[in-house]
Amino acid sequence: MAAASAVAPLNLPWLHRGCYERVNQQHCANPGLRTQLVHTPLPQGQNPQSCREDTIGVPCWSFSPCPHTGGTARSPIPKPAAGVGAQRLLISNLYSCLLSPSGHRHPPRTRFGAGSAQSRAAQRVPAGMEAGDGKEESPQPMALSRFQLSEEYGFLLPNPLTELPPSYSPWMDIAHELPQLIASHQLRARIHQMPQLNTQHLQGREELHLAHLVLSFLTMGYVWQEGEEGSVKVLPRNLAVPFWEVSQALGLPPILTHADFILANWRRKDPSGPLEIKNLEPIISLPGGESLHGFILVTLLVEKAAVPGIKATIQAIHALQHLDDERLHRALQGLAAAIGDMDKALQQMHDYVDPAVFYTVIRIFLSGWRDNTAMPHGLLYEGVSKQPMAFSGGSAAQSSVLHAFDELLGIQHSQESTTFLHRMRDYMPPPHRAFIRDISQAPSLRQHILSSADPRLREAFNHCITALVDFRSHHIAIVTKYIAVAKARARQEEAGSIGKPPAALEAKGTGGSHVFIFLKSVRDSTREGLISA
Repeated sequence: MAAASAVAPLNLPWLHRGCYERVNQQHCANPGLRTQLVHTPLPQGQNPQSCREDTIGVPCWSFSPCPHTGGTARSPIPKPAAGVGAQRLLISNLYSCLLSPSGHRHPPRTRFGAGSAQSRAAQRVPAGMEAGDGKEESPQPMALSRFQLSEEYGFLLPNPLTELPPSYSPWMDIAHELPQLIASHQLRARIHQMPQLNTQHLQGREELHLAHLVLSFLTMGYVWQEGEEGSVKVLPRNLAVPFWEVSQALGLPPILTHADFILANWRRKDPSGPLEIKNLEPIISLPGGESLHGFILVTLLVEKAAVPGIKATIQAIHALQHLDDERLHRALQGLAAAIGDMDKALQQMHDYVDPAVFYTVIRIFLSGWRDNTAMPHGLLYEGVSKQPMAFSGGSAAQSSVLHAFDELLGIQHSQESTTFLHRMRDYMPPPHRAFIRDISQAPSLRQHILSSADPRLREAFNHCITALVDFRSHHIAIVTKYIAVAKARARQEEAGSIGKPPAALEAKGTGGSHVFIFLKSVRDSTREGLISA
């Protein structure tokens, strides 16, 4: 990523002061997207009336009268200057970093850098700001819809699209053949022949998410087709540029994330059938056969089992805000039950995933190019940047569920674990990050329990902690079976019987953490959250 100091300061007179400070200090954590922001207040009365402290107070990217209440007739566009591509990229990322319920949803227009990846990405409707019906949002501050969460599916993308429009068939055709193309060592050649497609025809969040899913799978296959010893240093322009544009539109990094691999990668075989593993299949796949399918779908069912816990989290916060201990007690009981159901769903991993296949075949395709000795310099995205960029691979730490529960319960992890977990939040969809942030800013549940004379609240709170400790302990057991034990067995068997396991991942998770040290630290710090009588 280019250093922040190389980017000229931006004068953004339409940016609400309380917002730009939050963006600069908190949201734009990626060094390549961070720059100095200069605030110039608009004349009195020109800030949108609906602007709040946590939203961008932007009228509209329009040169005609704004139809929205509080809008202004014109919205200034920064003048071209040194580093203009990075400026345009930052402007797009500002939208992707913050959830805006203001109703001002017009995409930015740009008159410079035409045809560049950055300028096209800047014209996309940003994450969390898709066209709506203009209705006022619910006054309930933690309403699920505000964070692109579903009452039925939680963080999962509800009934994801499975096909893009016909103009994107070059992507979809390759994606549907991905395991075979990788196995026959033909994927890279096919991608080299692929035309560079214009992403401007993608409409809405669902098409963007499917495009990101497809392009992320193509990228992982391209990079790791020949194993870690045959990894590439450059992602070709015809794949890198559209992947970058779609990533910027969604506020996601240009690599496979949990949001792609799990949240947006499922469909029912029988559309009217139940959400059960036998009635589910991934939309896009990689090598690993039924074990890969099992890994994706079991993890999906863990996410689904978390939905009552997500609702209980919101109920607990509302109860804290209204000092309603009865409602709080019910919410904590619901949260503990949901974590228990997540644990039961996780145990299905033993039934559907072969440890040898996971360790020797699947794992490398989830690997990134940060903290990975196989790609120490990262990956050059041709047509996007002149310098290689480093991104972490897919990781369970990118799931928003446990981040949300930790914030509610006030779990204090070690500094090293906290740093890694917070970095993983950069790989979540921006509205999901906003959900976690809002929970962290809610009244302290732990302090309320400590100051309460009601022993039922302490007992219910401790049940949540114990359930979370059990879940994390069982996760450690699964990781031990699928990595440590599988590693030992792989060494005993003949090389190449299934596949060659990646040496760079022997002691690390696919997200780049020292996996066992990290998981045990997180489990132990969770246990320390218990409140004694």
